[in-house]
Amino acid sequence: MVDVPAAVQRLLDAVNNGDTDAFLAAFSVTGRVDDWGRLFTGREEIRRWSDAELIGKQATLAPLAALRDAELITMTATVGGHGFNGPSTFTFAIDGDEVTQMTIRE
Repeated sequence: MVDVPAAVQRLLDAVNNGDTDAFLAAFSVTGRVDDWGRLFTGREEIRRWSDAELIGKQATLAPLAALRDAELITMTATVGGHGFNGPSTFTFAIDGDEVTQMTIRE
């Protein structure tokens, strides 16, 4: 098991459980997803993105390692599901118990 802050763990659990509402609740109201430079800001935009490319594709995230630097957590994970499959790097910015940004890169 990879040690990540509670805010990130809630997000991971929500994805792996296919729970869109819990996934969105992990983000701040002005949270953002940066998926290879495509930006989705706010819970409604993130929902549309997730429906098309993450939870809607029954994605799973299996963390392999994580590093924390101040309020940034960089995690490598294996992505599964019916969309992209393979290793990816996720960087999470957090503020308290909320994710303010999730950045996805290879």
